[in-house]
Amino acid sequence: MANTPQPLRRTALLASGVALLGLLTACGNESATSSGTPQPSEAARTVGADQPSGTATPGDTAPSVGTAPSDTAGSASASARTDGRCHTSELRAAVGRGDPGAGQRNFPVVLTNTSERTCTVYGYPGAAFVDASGKQLGPDPERAPGSPETVTLTPGKSAWAGLSFSSPQISGARTATPTTLLVTPPDEREPLKVKWTAGEVPVGGNASSVSVTALEAGTGP
Repeated sequence: MANTPQPLRRTALLASGVALLGLLTACGNESATSSGTPQPSEAARTVGADQPSGTATPGDTAPSVGTAPSDTAGSASASARTDGRCHTSELRAAVGRGDPGAGQRNFPVVLTNTSERTCTVYGYPGAAFVDASGKQLGPDPERAPGSPETVTLTPGKSAWAGLSFSSPQISGARTATPTTLLVTPPDEREPLKVKWTAGEVPVGGNASSVSVTALEAGTGP
């Protein structure tokens, strides 16, 4: 083989080196592109696109999550303190002296404010006769016609409702002798227990209904 002149050999080697450098550069760029790692500017654009305008970031929402339960509890507590209605725990119940007349037996059921705040009662109390085992005797009393009014009770003051039924000796109703009268203040669920000492009450048969009136100020007629 004929020998290649020296200048031409250097030129060929130089061209091969340039071609190899270009190939390596192209491979390097392709590797960076295929990794899928976004550039910082691309990442910023992605967050901005996924997150609606005005949406709080995790740093913004953390204080709300921490304060919401305490705020709710505080509101409930404040509501309980400023609620004008008298609650069962703030009242004491009693049954006053019976007032017989015209074949009727009538008793004032008295609710007294034992708390240190002023509260109100409105409407009819619930009432139920029960025996020693807690079983109710007879149906719930009926509400007598009337026009309820709000009664404001300062500490120590009372409101009363009339509890009435026909005398069993006259009406001939079936009777039972309760041990306790359960009295539930208006709009409350928990009753107050009052010892019943007035004897038998009608629980069935003709003329066995018991009635209760709306609360009014005082301790009875």
